[in-house]
Amino acid sequence: MFRKLNISELQKTSVTITIDDVAVNAAEGETIAAVLLRVSPFTARVSPVSGTERAPFCMMGACFECLVEIDGKTSTRSCMTLVRDGMVVHRQGGRPDPSGQLSA
Repeated sequence: MFRKLNISELQKTSVTITIDDVAVNAAEGETIAAVLLRVSPFTARVSPVSGTERAPFCMMGACFECLVEIDGKTSTRSCMTLVRDGMVVHRQGGRPDPSGQLSA
């Protein structure tokens, strides 16, 4: 669906993050949301109300469609979070409770 531009001045250091237990290469400085839009199934979360898949939309932190679990912390806006080497990301499903854990 989406792909990175191959423009030499945009090339940055490559890092490895894990998305749903799969290692993924990303460019240092790009957002988690940008990476999610390149990695099938191209979604960030499942709505706890309707069960529909949701994907990053506004890419500026206003719509909250890009919420994911990052390094164990739920409901983190992936469009506002830059990748860093070793980061662990899980697409979010269910409703987070106050402790930060997901419940069905």
